[in-house]
Amino acid sequence: MGKVRTESKSYAPCARNAFLRKTGLFCLFDSEHVRSSVNVKYPNFKVFLPELPCFSVWHACWPLGCRRTEHHMDKKIQKKNWTLKKIAAYGGGSLLILFIAYEVIFADRRPTYVTEMDKLTISTVSRGVFQEFIPQTGIVEPSRTVILDAVEGGTIKRVVAESGAMLKKGDVILELSNLNRELDVLSQEANLNESINRVRDTRLGITRNALEQQQTLALIDNQLQILGPQFERQKKLYEKKLISKQDFEKTEADYKYNLERRRITYNVYKTDSLDRLRQLNELNISERKMTQSLNGVGKILDNLVIRAPMDGQLSRPQLDVGQNVTPGQQLGQVDIVGSYIVRVPIDEIYYPRISNGLHATTTYNNKDYELEITYIYPTIQNGRFQVDMRFLTETPAGLRRGQSLRMRIELGQSSEELLLPVGGFYKDTGGNWVFVLDGDNKAVRRDIRLGRKNTENFEVLEGLKPGDRVITSSYENFGNNEVLILKQ
Repeated sequence: MGKVRTESKSYAPCARNAFLRKTGLFCLFDSEHVRSSVNVKYPNFKVFLPELPCFSVWHACWPLGCRRTEHHMDKKIQKKNWTLKKIAAYGGGSLLILFIAYEVIFADRRPTYVTEMDKLTISTVSRGVFQEFIPQTGIVEPSRTVILDAVEGGTIKRVVAESGAMLKKGDVILELSNLNRELDVLSQEANLNESINRVRDTRLGITRNALEQQQTLALIDNQLQILGPQFERQKKLYEKKLISKQDFEKTEADYKYNLERRRITYNVYKTDSLDRLRQLNELNISERKMTQSLNGVGKILDNLVIRAPMDGQLSRPQLDVGQNVTPGQQLGQVDIVGSYIVRVPIDEIYYPRISNGLHATTTYNNKDYELEITYIYPTIQNGRFQVDMRFLTETPAGLRRGQSLRMRIELGQSSEELLLPVGGFYKDTGGNWVFVLDGDNKAVRRDIRLGRKNTENFEVLEGLKPGDRVITSSYENFGNNEVLILKQ
């Protein structure tokens, strides 16, 4: 083939391109030419090159390149099967497919919530001694208290003992005056004395009648003792015709009359004696009662004087001379000193589990004291019932009536169990599930079952093991999420 001659119009660009390829400035100094030439040969291949201000440089280098390349032609560029674009496209597609496959097969699709670890309370499940108890607040009360009530109303005449005073049994606390009551007592005493006198007169009459009957019987017996022998003598004389019939008949009549009279009188005396004994017994009982009533009426006035019923300390409200007091009004109380109990109100839901002998502990002045339930009040008021507890060993020094003590009442024997600390989670889950830490920055939901509870721990029945770390703070903000991401 003959040599093809190239005009300056045609080979000038080719020579320029060859020069730029040799010098490494092809892409820098004529990007527009490169773009157009490549797009002509490879219409489906797009070239993106920046526009550079290279005109002056090209023209400066043009003479050298023109002389060296004027007799050369452009070479045909072979098309490559695996271009950078294809490799990038296939590689990106493969990575995308692998990512989608991982998300479908292996990724955790459970609802997730991100929270800060500093805002959470994390507790460790462990084995320990579980003691079921209930915390309650008890009030210190004297072991024995006597209430002072006004038996009789009246006006305060004199105040003797002030509140807080230490009293001996029988000491006067205050005196009342009630003129109407005093007059009434005097009238009752007069009536009772009159009734007693009538009873005594009746008894005296009964006794006098008995004596008269006895005297009559004695007279009759005396007559019979005279007439009896006389009748026997005259009877013998009459049989011998030594006395007249008239004398004998008179003696016989007198003797038989006295016999009959004695029989009748004795029967009356016998009958009256039975009635007399009954009447005297009733009169004695009546007199005794009236005497007791008289003594009681006399003591009515003693009720106007309020005295200490036992040794102890007086507690009373403010009472002033001239103040009116009504019957039954509480005037104060006397408490035994140095012996105390603790009265504890307990919720009624624990009533079936409370019994005499259950123990409790309390702390006073940094020292623990043990108590025991001694009495359970049977009545329930406002959903609560009360128990009395006594100190088993020593009574704390310095206790005062009305002081509050925090009690821990045991509901059963202690045992070793799996324990989970109490927290706000229970309000949101009801103890049916918790978030358990899986690593250091993740927590997952797990179903559990809890048993008994005290103020410090839950008894774990199922779902947890020793060493598990559980979020025990509130779950209020977690919603229905099953996985928590914990941010440090």
